[in-house]
Amino acid sequence: MKTFVLFFALIGIGFTQAQTNFEKGMDKAFELWRADKTEEAQNLFERIANAEKDNWLPHYYIAQINSLKSWNEKDETVLKAQLDKAQEHLNTAMALSENNAELLVMQGQIYTNWVAYDGRTYGMKYAAKVSELYAKAYELAPKNPRVVMCKADWAMGSARYFGQDPTPFCKELEGSIALFDTFEPESKYHPNWGKNRAQEAVRPCKE
Repeated sequence: MKTFVLFFALIGIGFTQAQTNFEKGMDKAFELWRADKTEEAQNLFERIANAEKDNWLPHYYIAQINSLKSWNEKDETVLKAQLDKAQEHLNTAMALSENNAELLVMQGQIYTNWVAYDGRTYGMKYAAKVSELYAKAYELAPKNPRVVMCKADWAMGSARYFGQDPTPFCKELEGSIALFDTFEPESKYHPNWGKNRAQEAVRPCKE
């Protein structure tokens, strides 16, 4: 009996240590990212992902880093390498966490990267998919501020592109800001970005 008690005690210690290592690693990765040491942060997220085989979060942040790097990228070869890497890790994250609104939003962001780079080439391929992703994410998490913001922001951009009035989506963007004020992520490592972007997106509505 004592042997079994000792065995489970050791398992518990190992689990606690693993959790502690994960937290330390994530804290350090975010610290590097905030210090604009993006490549170092990405490398650390990759090491965490290799150690935490069942955790979607490090894969999510690798995808996000590569998506963010791609917004102003003019070299298509570089862009493709970054977005391919983002997609690879997002695919892994989606396999680990199905029907996850945060991952659907990130997929919408990656597709939008392609459209922003060359709307004529990639608009037909991805525009409808982006709308579908945000619609599905909204069904899953209508109170998630990133879902509400990205859905409205995409609809507003599409309206402008087609010469339509974008103002009907202003109220949705304003609503997302209110949601940011009350949203509580599942942990400090879960996605919690977007309020500043929502505030920028809604600014033209007030002009």
